[in-house]
Amino acid sequence: MLIVCARVPAERRLAATLYAYAFLTDLVLLYPVYALLFADTGLSVGQISSLFVLWSAAGILLEVPSGAWADAVSRRLLLCLAPLLAAAGFALWVLVPSYPAFAVGFLLWGAGGALRSGALEALVWTELDRLGAAGRYARLTGRAKTAELLGVVAAMGLAAPVLALGGYPAVGAASVAACLAAAAVATRFPEHRAPEPAGAIQPCAARPDPDEPGWWASLRGGLAEARADRSVRAALLLVPAVTAVWGGLDEYTPLLARDTGIPAAGVPLLLLLVWAGTTVGGLLAPAGERLTDRGFAAVLAGAALALAVGALLRHPAGFVLVGVAFAAFQLATVLADVRLQARISGPDRATVTSVAGMATDLTIIGVYAAYGVVAGAAGNAVAFAVAVLPYLLLAGRLAMRRPARRVPVNRSLPDNSEVS
Repeated sequence: MLIVCARVPAERRLAATLYAYAFLTDLVLLYPVYALLFADTGLSVGQISSLFVLWSAAGILLEVPSGAWADAVSRRLLLCLAPLLAAAGFALWVLVPSYPAFAVGFLLWGAGGALRSGALEALVWTELDRLGAAGRYARLTGRAKTAELLGVVAAMGLAAPVLALGGYPAVGAASVAACLAAAAVATRFPEHRAPEPAGAIQPCAARPDPDEPGWWASLRGGLAEARADRSVRAALLLVPAVTAVWGGLDEYTPLLARDTGIPAAGVPLLLLLVWAGTTVGGLLAPAGERLTDRGFAAVLAGAALALAVGALLRHPAGFVLVGVAFAAFQLATVLADVRLQARISGPDRATVTSVAGMATDLTIIGVYAAYGVVAGAAGNAVAFAVAVLPYLLLAGRLAMRRPARRVPVNRSLPDNSEVS
């Protein structure tokens, strides 16, 4: 009883810090208007596209090294630095609006995202596990996803009046302020780095050389665990398999909405259905932990069919199905992360998680390229329908898998992450 009573305040502090950090990190008023800022500065569409490539490249190149750094130094430190880098980039955008400033800003923003990715999941899981509450990871991360979405929605609602009152400088200042607040909140994260249990067996490649820098040893250790442990490798691969396609399609939902024939002013209303569905999906994560392989497969297959039918209807009513699909995909994404965290047993948790993040980013780039080809030839609705085919294949693979062993104590989740 005393242990439980002592645990609850610590868990609540972790949860409150996580939710506030997630909300403030995405409370960026520049989100809905930065493309307008670029265009008003005189950039061409090609130049704007090149900025997006720089943004993605920065995240991909730094994703895994930053995870190793977090494991070797401090995950909380990286969570503090991440929004500060983004704040510096946003300040550059509005103080010296030009292509070089925009490029540097995107590099800083991408670097900040890489610092946060992996470190956040690893810190939250480790702290919950220390408190004997690893089973609540899905609940906390699902709600954190909802907090992120609420931050984006709030930013979209505030951007217009702030822009009208003070122009781009005011929007930029508000974005910088939100990032500074996120950095301040990050200092409240608890961080306890438990030593590796005595007698723990690691692959030879995971044993660090005493002369190696700490981050390099963490990088090698994390990659070695992913290679040597089949369950970790399979759970790692499941993350991009579940996350990348719908994550890429999210960028094209405004085009799909416009193709329904609704007036431009009504497009945001249809997108609210998508946002609402995504929010609900995150909140359903605790219930989703009870899903078996076949249940998880059913979620993916149902989401894929709902998205395809909703898109092919080419009618505003179809966005109800699109919202349902995004709810299921968000649920599956949270659960894929939960299963990855449950299977990592070594000390280099952020490194392994960052490998999954990098794989997701690389896969999303492929989704963008494939979508452009299909949509250019057959339209947005057909491109959405074609894009869900990998989910049906993945669902079939999961449904045919033989039941595997359950994960150990404190990691009591269905063993349904293997896809290889």
